[in-house]
Amino acid sequence: MWRALSDRSVLTQVDSPRFGRYSAYRDSGVEWLGQIPAHWETMRADQFLRCEKIQLEPSAYSGELVFHYSIPSIQETGDGVVELGENLGSAKLKIAGRRLLVSRLNPRKGVVLIASVRQPTTVCSTEFIPLEPRSKLWSLDWAYYALVAESTRQRLSARVNSATRSHQRVDSADVLKMWHPVPRPTEQHAITNFLNRETARIDALIAKQHALIDLLQEKRTSLISHAVTKGSDPDAPMKDTGVQWLGEIPAHWEVKRTKLAAALRSGHTPSRQKPEYWKGCTIPWFGLADVWQVRDGQIEYVQETAEKISEMGLANSAARLLPAGTVILSRTASVGFSAILGVDMATTQDFVNWICGPSLRPEYLLYVFRAMGPEFQRLTMGSTHQTIYMHDVASFSTPIPPVPEQDLIVAFVRRETARIDALVAKANEAVARLQEYRTALISAAVTGQIDVRNHPDPAPPDTAHPTEVHA
Repeated sequence: MWRALSDRSVLTQVDSPRFGRYSAYRDSGVEWLGQIPAHWETMRADQFLRCEKIQLEPSAYSGELVFHYSIPSIQETGDGVVELGENLGSAKLKIAGRRLLVSRLNPRKGVVLIASVRQPTTVCSTEFIPLEPRSKLWSLDWAYYALVAESTRQRLSARVNSATRSHQRVDSADVLKMWHPVPRPTEQHAITNFLNRETARIDALIAKQHALIDLLQEKRTSLISHAVTKGSDPDAPMKDTGVQWLGEIPAHWEVKRTKLAAALRSGHTPSRQKPEYWKGCTIPWFGLADVWQVRDGQIEYVQETAEKISEMGLANSAARLLPAGTVILSRTASVGFSAILGVDMATTQDFVNWICGPSLRPEYLLYVFRAMGPEFQRLTMGSTHQTIYMHDVASFSTPIPPVPEQDLIVAFVRRETARIDALVAKANEAVARLQEYRTALISAAVTGQIDVRNHPDPAPPDTAHPTEVHA
């Protein structure tokens, strides 16, 4: 049930005998394009695409339901969303008919978003460049694939301009001045049909891998929760705790307020107005910028931090040096992520910290916290700035078996989650290979490195249209 999927036919190299080559090639005249099929042309994008904007004020669509494309909606789903016009805020662009949308402002070394719009009338953010074919001869789906091809994206990345320290800007000229190898319109449709079919097949396999990963993660969470609340003896007598998230636990276990079994300590940030607190720093200082290390729940101990504070900053603030072995839990913004300090360090006020007493192993408490996800969700307050307040933190309850049993539970959880994590890693590797193959296949088809004209024609393009976010 937990075996990672594999499809050798899909993972076959793009240049394998499965795909033929064109009979004759010529030099494209563009250095980075190299050889292209002899009957193809070399064109700039502005010869087959144009950018036409119609900018609207919010009053133009107030009270109407509109299909709205925004950078967040494409990042999340690859598509737009239906919204009430008056909720859109700042001025937008009106898009009539099919278009390609290319995001203008992008994270540095991040993603340039490219989406294919199919709704008859759409509103989109002014941070998009809307592109349409210059005539009905040109296939918009083919143009989409041409823009997301690896070679095009690499050249586009070389043209972007710095907008801020964290973002880079893509102008319409950057997109429209790009050179492309261009087949005849009938061949564009053949390439589009082929890529629609093949990418849909690859995407289905990727979706299966993601579904497998989700199942494995659910199994992992369930395993940890069962271990720290029910123990390893299925025949042990049980008792009700009266604590909602715990339910029944073995009768010989205790339930204590966590702060009675471990000393509760808060974190703090030394004043940013005091440069001396941030110079000559040697004390690791764990903050939200470091949470990425423990998001997947596979790392127990943390030792590295993005920032450090000085001895002076520690002495002149409420920050405190916590000993190695302290269990930390994020309580604001990224709520519910936990770890054990591998070295002495301080934390920001975004964390609450427990120094375990003799009746509680840090590793066991860590797994208790990792089983408390639903409880953290219940206690989290705020819509934009989420937090668990300190009075709720102080009310946490922990099931406490005898210390030798805690050690057995920790050993069991480590062994079983390691097996699950290995399967997740294999599934992620399969996803990476499939995505790499998908990218290579698109690039090979739109640059003429493979001839797909004789492959079986799938359903019409509109039944499998491409919508994608490309890194």
